[in-house]
Parts: sequence; structure tokens; C-alpha cells
Amino acid sequence: MMRSSAASLALGYVVLGMTALVMFAAPLWYAWHVTIQEGRAEILQADAQRLADVFRRDGADGLKSFIDARVRMQIAGERILLLTDSAFHPLAGNLAAWPRNVPDSPGSYTLDVEIEHHVSHATLVHVALPGGYNLLVGRDLGMFAPLETRFWYGLTTAVAVLLIAGTLGGLLTRRALMSRIHSIRQTISAIIHGDLKHRLPTHQRGDELDTLTRTINGMLDQIELLVHGVSNVSNSIAHDLRTPLAELRSRLEELALIRPQPQETFAEIDAAVADVDRVIRIFDALLRLAEIDAGMRRSGFVMVDVAALAAAAVEFYTPAAELRHIDIGFESEGPLHVSGDPVLLAQALGNLIDNALKYAPEHGTIDVGVRAAADGAARITVVDNGPGIADDEKSKVVERFYRGDASRGTPGVGLGLSLVQAVAKLHGSTLLLSDRHPGLCASLALPADAQPPPASPSGTGARPVDLPAAAAAST
Repeated sequence: MMRSSAASLALGYVVLGMTALVMFAAPLWYAWHVTIQEGRAEILQADAQRLADVFRRDGADGLKSFIDARVRMQIAGERILLLTDSAFHPLAGNLAAWPRNVPDSPGSYTLDVEIEHHVSHATLVHVALPGGYNLLVGRDLGMFAPLETRFWYGLTTAVAVLLIAGTLGGLLTRRALMSRIHSIRQTISAIIHGDLKHRLPTHQRGDELDTLTRTINGMLDQIELLVHGVSNVSNSIAHDLRTPLAELRSRLEELALIRPQPQETFAEIDAAVADVDRVIRIFDALLRLAEIDAGMRRSGFVMVDVAALAAAAVEFYTPAAELRHIDIGFESEGPLHVSGDPVLLAQALGNLIDNALKYAPEHGTIDVGVRAAADGAARITVVDNGPGIADDEKSKVVERFYRGDASRGTPGVGLGLSLVQAVAKLHGSTLLLSDRHPGLCASLALPADAQPPPASPSGTGARPVDLPAAAAAST
């Protein structure tokens, strides 16, 4: 049990409580002794003074009568009173003789005296009266012994109650914690054995363990998502690589078997190179996504004029749009600078425009815009008038290798929008897809940098980007 954190915590509280109790009792004990002793001495001095006044007023016979009357009225042993002559012979009081251990000189003393055939520990005041008379006034200290005993009994009982309550509290706390830890252990054991759907049980109490449990459940949700994502990506890679590799093997096997004429051989070689390029593009895209997910590309952040970047992307894709008789336009409100990776932003813009070109109908339109949002962000929009994306597929198209029904007959492997989403996340944004009836609007809101852009030879404040190379990497 002592290895339990709950038991250790309970024991710590017990020790702390006992320490606090002792620290509370120690001043009380000190105050008891000091206050009682001082008060008792003051009372005895007052009694002695009062008796001395009676002696000065009424003489020795008057004081003797007064003392005898006091002795008869008081409780036996309550107060020590003794009047003697100059030879210390008793004249009045409740002592048979002058105590041998009381000095002859006046003063206050604490010592043992015999009172009514028993020895008591008492405090005495010796007063010398005129005419050689001696007055002894005292009080038995044993009268306060029951109070001291009760004090110690109370303190001992409090310590015992605190110890028992702390031990029981520690046992109950340990039992409650071990019950919850046992359920957590069972859940984690199931997860270790491959059942990722298990989650830690939560309660409605909202205590620290519930907060920790919810945090761990959120982590498990993310782990399950990543594991399923890796599994899906692995399956998709195997599926998408199998087709070009099978075609490549088929062409090379056909060339080895039939050995056609040089012109036909070179055509098959060109097709084989295209298959290899397709495989390389898939791996390049996956490597870029892995770098983005790991945050490695943040080191390439510089000031980028996204308006100039978007204008260059539109200019690059204009010839391809003209071949399909698609009108591609661009609109901006002037330079808008953000902190980002210009190569990745160019790839994301290229993928959005390339995606719009794939689905926009012949003689359709594509509008690319860069505007400042109300919060100061640079909003990039790419709008087409194609078939759009169904609502139930909007959350799926950003998954890697996902291809909807409308994209089955178009080139690509389903990594284009995944890369755009990863780039947006790296830049503190997200890819938003909304309907235009007909068509689709894809937008990114890149947080603007609060600092003015540094001067550059081109005057744009952005690092130059090889846009054809960036656009050619679109998947």
C-alpha cells in the first residue's frame, strides 16, 4: 500500500495534520503554564496583601480570627494559610507547623509541603509582618492536574482520530483510484492488442482524472485517425502504383518478345518513361506531404506577395486554358504580403487552378482572386463553373488518394487537394470548399504578417519562384 500514490498522499496529509495539531497545541501549553503561573502568583500576592492589611488594621488577634474563619469556609486543601509568631510557632491556619523547606526570608517559592497528612506541590508566598510575625499564603498546584490530564487526553484523542481518519481516507482514496486505474489499464491493454476503438471511461465529475482522460481520448482519436490514414495511404499507394508498374512491365515484356521496328520500339519506350514519370510524381508528392506534415518546410518561410504569385500562376496556366477555350481571369486589390514558403504556395495555387481546369466545361470560366479579408488575412479564391463537389464528398476530397466518381476519367492520383490542405495547415489556414451552383469555390485565408515586407530588387518583397517547375509538380 505504501507504494500507492494515494496512500502516500493520505499519509502526507496525516503527518501534516498532526504537525499542525502539535504546532497549535504547543502555544496553548506554553500559554497555559505562563498565564496560570503568573495569574496564580498575582492572586497569592493579592491574598497576602489583603491579609497584611487585616493585620495592620486589627492586629495579630484580628488576623488570627480572620484566617480561622477563612479556613473553616474554604474547601479542604484549596488554599494554604499559616500565621506564626517570631519563632515560627503556628498561631492560625491549616498547617500544623512551619514547613521545614520554606526559607526564613520573605519571597515566593514553589516546593513540596505536607497538607493534612499528604504532600502537595504548592506555590507559597512568605510575608514578614510587623512584630516578627510571619504569614504564609499558598495554593496547591495539584488542583490543576486534572485539567492538564484532560488536555493531554484531548490531544492524544485528536491525534488518534486524525490518524484513523487519515488511514481510512487513504484506503478509500486508493480503492477509488485503483478502480479507475484498473479500467484505464484494461482499455490501454485492448488498444495495445490492436483494438483502437477502445476509449478511456469518463465521468461527469469533471475532476483532474476526467480532464486527463479526455485529453488521452483525444490523443487516441488522433492516433486512430493517423493509423487508419497510414493504412489507407499504403493501400492507395499499392493500388495506384500497381497500374503504371503493370503497364510498364507489359510494355517491356512485349518489346522483349516481339522485338518491333525501331519507330514502334521508341514509342513504347516513351510510354514506359511516362509510366515511370507518373510513379516518380506520386513519390515526390508523398515526400512533399511528409515534409509538410513534419513542419520541415517552415525554415523556408519568407515574405511572399501572394497577389504577384497568383498573377504569375494565372499567366502560366492561360495557354492551357485557351486550348480548352476556357476564360481564366484574375483580380486583386494590390500587393498582399504573408509569411510563407513561396514554393509550397505556388504548388498549392497550381493545384487549385489545375483542378479547376480539369472540371471546368469547355468555354467555361475560372476566376482567381486575391483580396484582403476583414481580419487582415490574404484570401485566395479559385472559382470555376464545373460540376462542383457533392456535400458528402467535400470532407473526403482532401484525403490522400481519394478520387470521387466525377474524377474517375480525369488524370491524377488524388493528391492535389491533399497537398493544398497540407500547405494551408502549415501556413495556419485551411482549405474551404463551397458550392457556386454551378461550380466550386476553393479558398485559402493566409494570415497576414504584421511587419512591412523587406525591400527586394523586384519590388515585390517575395522570393522568386520557378513557377513552371512548381506547377509541374501538381498531382
